[in-house]
Amino acid sequence: MSEKEKNRENNQKKFDLQERLIDYAVRIIKVAEQLLDTKSGKHISYQILKSVTSPSPNCRLFYG
Repeated sequence: MSEKEKNRENNQKKFDLQERLIDYAVRIIKVAEQLLDTKSGKHISYQILKSVTSPSPNCRLFYG
C-alpha cells in the first residue's frame, strides 16, 4: 500500500470517528431530553450533555 493510500485511509477513519461521535451525541441528547423535569433530573441531564458533547470537538482538535 502506498503512502498516499495509507494517508487516505487514515483520513477516512478520522472522519468516521467524528461522525460516529456526533451521531452518538445526538442520540444521547434525545435521551437526556426525556429525563424528568426535577432538580435531580436537570442535574443528571446537564452532566450527561456535558460529557457527551465534549469528545467530538476534542477529536477534531487532536486530529486537526
